[in-house]
Amino acid sequence: MPTETGYDPTLGNKFIFVTGGVMSGLGKGITAASLGRLLTNAGFDVTAVKIDPYINVDAGTMNPYQHGEVYVLDDGGEVDLDLGNYERFLETDMAFDHNLTTGKIYQRVIERERAGDYLGKTVQIIPHVTDDIKRRIREAGEGHDVTLVEVGGTVGDIESMPFLEALRQFSDEEPEEDVIFAHVTLVPYAPNGEQKTKPTQHSVKELRSIGLRPDIVVGRCDDPLEPDVREKIALFCDVPTDAVFSNPDVEDIYHVPMVLEGEGMDEFVMDRLNLADRALPESERSTEWRDRVTTETAESIEVALVGKYDLRDAYMSVREALKHAGMHTAVDVDVKWVDAEEMADRHRRRLEAADAVVVPGGFGSRGTDGKLEAIHHARENDVPYLGLCFGFQLAVIEYARDVLGLTDAHSTELDEDTPHPVIDLLPEQYDLEDLGGTMRLGAHETQIDEGTLAHDLYGADSCTERHRHRYEVNPEYIDELTEGELTFSGRAGNRMEILELDDHPFFVGTQFHPEFTSRPTESSPPFAGLLEAALDAVEGGA
Repeated sequence: MPTETGYDPTLGNKFIFVTGGVMSGLGKGITAASLGRLLTNAGFDVTAVKIDPYINVDAGTMNPYQHGEVYVLDDGGEVDLDLGNYERFLETDMAFDHNLTTGKIYQRVIERERAGDYLGKTVQIIPHVTDDIKRRIREAGEGHDVTLVEVGGTVGDIESMPFLEALRQFSDEEPEEDVIFAHVTLVPYAPNGEQKTKPTQHSVKELRSIGLRPDIVVGRCDDPLEPDVREKIALFCDVPTDAVFSNPDVEDIYHVPMVLEGEGMDEFVMDRLNLADRALPESERSTEWRDRVTTETAESIEVALVGKYDLRDAYMSVREALKHAGMHTAVDVDVKWVDAEEMADRHRRRLEAADAVVVPGGFGSRGTDGKLEAIHHARENDVPYLGLCFGFQLAVIEYARDVLGLTDAHSTELDEDTPHPVIDLLPEQYDLEDLGGTMRLGAHETQIDEGTLAHDLYGADSCTERHRHRYEVNPEYIDELTEGELTFSGRAGNRMEILELDDHPFFVGTQFHPEFTSRPTESSPPFAGLLEAALDAVEGGA
């Protein structure tokens, strides 16, 4: 019988391995997450594992230009941004153990070797590294009906070879009906407009050369695969024609589950894994996802996202949270990039034309002046504002400088000699010799004062949100900061977590990152509040 979470222990654990070919960035993570969404709708408990072949232990030290945003989990794990997509699509919370990296695997194996756990044996890729990979996948899948396992990178990359070998062994060790391989490849257009299958053929050939045979081939393409192209892929890749699926470009990634459902991919997978008889009847499957992501919008809101990384993936969760809030409020959100380093000319005009302003998290001094200018603009002109983490701290700095007259107020992270360190390490952090690994990470509870905007937003006396920061509002300045319009409406002990301005349509800052817990079917309260305030202003000025 199913448990309270929906997991049915009589099913056993099913594993869907997703690999990619031809080139990276095709969207195999979205493909896998969309399939997981459909299986969730069918009543199964689904989780995911993301394999990243890089040698970093985690994503915490990686530059966003290299790998996009660092996504933070409840347990404080700093992971690949694809884990964010899995959480959003599956509406479940992942753990740090659900992100496997080469660095994490080798670190564990070397630690065991140093401890003598291998009893003097020569430690090798096979079996010691591959055994650890298999162990981690099985442990991540415990307690779930289906585990999606996405292998990052592209088949043929030297970095991914140990992982692919582990998957080959894994498939031999598990019953055939418990494992399925899906390979996502590119089907490009030739100059004459013909869809070409040769890249897919070569990619599958590479996969087969290392002992893996795909059960499913998913063609990423501009348009749906032509029938003859589908048949050609089936013939040359040695899969049935009904195992070749189109995943064409769509307007919104949240529509991909409907595309795959139309292709029948979910039904094929359930049949192949002997799950079809246990799935909910189609008439009983949840339509909440479809209903929410296809919400018709009546208004359009421009939101200025003020940051220093001109890269969409660097602020992925913020953009997605704005999109979710748009679904919640039936508003089309047009995010305008504002370069904090180049506020002049077109960037300042973008800021001034925006209906709302968001300053996201970040580290370092680059772009700080431009962000402070954006915050000042929002505060002085009654433009709805949401500051996240660093955007929260900069709102404190801007208020201290412009309202309290502490013109040299700053954060000691950026200016160690500032005479007014309104943002600083807390006293208990002063004696730390090494700041590495000392950030406040993961989910922590915040107490919220009644009668405040924050209390209205969350509808509760507390909230639990994820953090990724080290510096805090300096307790020595709290009384002075709160003498006027500024209120710290959320606190965690001596840590200030939420700020708001009393006489402003919507001016909110959060030391935490509410974007990490936003979902299409459950918008983050601060983001929904931002758009509602912006909508009120637009309609009031119409």
